[in-house]
Amino acid sequence: MFDFDALTRAMVQTTVLCIGDLMLDEFVYGEVSRISPEAPTPVIAVQRSETGIGGAGNVARNVAGLGARCIFVSMVGADEAGATLTARLAAVPGIEPAIITDSVRPTTRKVRYVSDHFSTHMLRADWERAAPANESIERQLIAAALEALPRSDIVLLSDYAKGVLTARVIRDVIDAARAAGKRVIVDPKSANFAIYRGATLLTPNRKEFAEASRTRAASEADIAAAAHELMLLADCEAMVVTQGEGGMTLVPREGSALHVPAQPVRVRDVSGAGDTVAAVLAVALAAGADWDAALRLATAGAAVAVGKTGTATVTLDELRRRVLPHASLAAEEKIAAGAELDAMLAEWRRAGLRIGFTNGCFDILHPGHVRLLTEARATCDRLVVGLNTDASVRRLKGEGRPVQHERARAEVLAALEAVDLVVLFAEDTPIELIRKVRPSVLVKGGDYSREQVVGHDVVEADGGRVVLVDVLAGHSTTSLVERAREGGA
Repeated sequence: MFDFDALTRAMVQTTVLCIGDLMLDEFVYGEVSRISPEAPTPVIAVQRSETGIGGAGNVARNVAGLGARCIFVSMVGADEAGATLTARLAAVPGIEPAIITDSVRPTTRKVRYVSDHFSTHMLRADWERAAPANESIERQLIAAALEALPRSDIVLLSDYAKGVLTARVIRDVIDAARAAGKRVIVDPKSANFAIYRGATLLTPNRKEFAEASRTRAASEADIAAAAHELMLLADCEAMVVTQGEGGMTLVPREGSALHVPAQPVRVRDVSGAGDTVAAVLAVALAAGADWDAALRLATAGAAVAVGKTGTATVTLDELRRRVLPHASLAAEEKIAAGAELDAMLAEWRRAGLRIGFTNGCFDILHPGHVRLLTEARATCDRLVVGLNTDASVRRLKGEGRPVQHERARAEVLAALEAVDLVVLFAEDTPIELIRKVRPSVLVKGGDYSREQVVGHDVVEADGGRVVLVDVLAGHSTTSLVERAREGGA
């Protein structure tokens, strides 16, 4: 897993150079209750309409929504829609727009008619000229991008095939970025991935991937095989294939493919979900995340985006609630047993989450405990803490212990953000609980050897691993109790 707080602190320090097609999105919402007498089509009784920044502009909004800075290069027409977009972008904190005006083309505008009752799109009307920018506009786009490159940590090309990302713009920007040692992420539209040659990461959806690879891409194995061929063509380091409710598959040039299932969510609108994925990947990678962490953050971002209507943005707080959902629960809701525990474990496994486990008495919580739990949580997606009951503690520690009863100890543990679930066990060792939880990662303090960790053989036989965390010197419950007693004497 990864340290969410450390990563997000780095994310807000990054700058993303985003280049792509800008468009004005309009959503018209209303109720449908009858068919037109003029033609066999539904009539929508309009109740409200909303306009917003769409296309690559929504990528820029998502970058800024994550707390990062976005230098955004694009073009608009010399019309009202273009003026609206330019003004709106300039008003978004965190976005530095560099918008080129093309007087011979309209600003791309899309109007979607949506049934409020069914939350479904009924019709979309487009105003656009999907043709490459002329040579003069090309030169201005390239100049703006190259001027911003030294101030950027990563480059993101958001291709909607509306004319900004011409072959020359793509080539000049990728070549300059590589020469400067900057990564380039491409959300592609062309089925010819060779035009993006030299990019670091391509993020096609399943349809775009199938068209580019000329395969059905029906399984993870199919995707991995076809992706390797496409990566040779595009000379890229990795490819992420987004598959809607099927999750995301990342295929690196070196190493094994990684698949992250989609998070369960009520889908309200998929518009712009790809924009969110591209933005999260760019900001996370710019902040130093590895492929695994970036993909898991992007999956969480997509779950937030599709749960909103319109072209939505995602904040760090929303990501936190998706990545660490149980951290926001009341302490008592995170203490589980019996059928409740079984149900929670089953839900996590269905979602493809890695479950970690550690255990102890945790009688008087101290900094050593906090370090153990924090580092344990960093190794997994969900952390289960096994807690000795009072009777168990007495057998292990002697009379006079525990200082705090089991419910108090459980509630204090459950209040920690690093802890997703607390489970009491009455035995002297947690071996039966470990067999039930079947963790991918078993964590214990570094004062143990691997062979001394109860359950190491069970976890490793199931394909898991044991992680030993360095002990924070000078902190132990026993010494705290002894000092308290000496002070009381």
